[in-house]
Amino acid sequence: MSMKLGIIGGGQLAWMMKDAADKLGVELIVQTPSPNDPAVSIAQHSIFAAVDDAAATEILATKCDIVTFENEFVNLAALSLLEEQGVCFRPQLAALAPLLDKYEQRCYLRDLGLPVPQFLALSGEKKLESQIENLGFPVVIKARRHGYDGQGTFIIPDFATLSKIVNQTHSQFLVEEFVPFTKELAIIAARSVNGEIVIYPAVETLQKEQVCRWVIAPAQITQEQSLQIEAIAHKLLTSLQYIGVCGIELFLTAEGKILINEIAPRTHNSGHFSLDACETSQFEQHLRAVCGLPLGNTRLHCASAVMVNLLGYENSHCDYQKQRQQLANIPQATVHWYGKTEARPGRKLGHITVLLDQDHTNGVKDIIHKIESIWYPQ
Repeated sequence: MSMKLGIIGGGQLAWMMKDAADKLGVELIVQTPSPNDPAVSIAQHSIFAAVDDAAATEILATKCDIVTFENEFVNLAALSLLEEQGVCFRPQLAALAPLLDKYEQRCYLRDLGLPVPQFLALSGEKKLESQIENLGFPVVIKARRHGYDGQGTFIIPDFATLSKIVNQTHSQFLVEEFVPFTKELAIIAARSVNGEIVIYPAVETLQKEQVCRWVIAPAQITQEQSLQIEAIAHKLLTSLQYIGVCGIELFLTAEGKILINEIAPRTHNSGHFSLDACETSQFEQHLRAVCGLPLGNTRLHCASAVMVNLLGYENSHCDYQKQRQQLANIPQATVHWYGKTEARPGRKLGHITVLLDQDHTNGVKDIIHKIESIWYPQ
């Protein structure tokens, strides 16, 4: 008898679980707002409701054995009532609780002794100047909840700009020092029901306007840095007693120091290369972890790989068939198209992975340039 897995969220991260679900004999049931969402086409059943609609999750839970998450925009307080009634969430809600608010996440990491930038929570009662005088400008401010793909994140050059944003938005913000990094890095880790942990090679990422443009696997870093990042993943997942896949974004400073940027308690854009470059993709790994199966091999089966996001650059209802065909003609390339019906600037419409026989930085940059010159209008 096949395992039935409920997924809260029906975007591309849930859609990319399809092949793994077929392979492992797992039925997918999604809770997602729109019939046009990517994962609706691959799910056995769909419940159309907002991801934070706990009444819909209660219905979802009656149709499946385990409930997992495609994104973290959920109502934990409401879900905890379901957990008390016996609904099995993986990762469990106690593992998500310290991570969903960015300020609380920072405090949790700091208290674990993990390396993070200097930070504070902006509170409306105190004067702004006195709160941030130790950080200096520029600073980075992040909405404490519901920010992703750069939404709710601002690099602030001076006090006047900070004051304006804080007074206009009335959101709660995490404020942290601006880290002049030399590289942005990320790592995907997974922990099983019985505490086994596996980790994918660390990757280098490039963000533009806080949206990921490309990922190179593996990252060109020292073995010591690589081991340090793996130790961070082990400590975090063990401390949380986490079950499932987790993405960790990091900074590498000029002094060779590693700092944690953010934790994503789910499959993550920086791990998409694993679909084509690893024996076990991050999506299969997540299903294995939450369904209580043994975890799979995380090694690359090529010298290196590059993943480039195909981001919207206009408002349209085009399927970009011509560009996709040109991209598919690149040697050792695979195009993953998410089937979204509407493009808008910055929206992730698909991605392309190219496998490389040698670990060659210049060659990788040439491929990224080629992909972007095909995809984006000149």
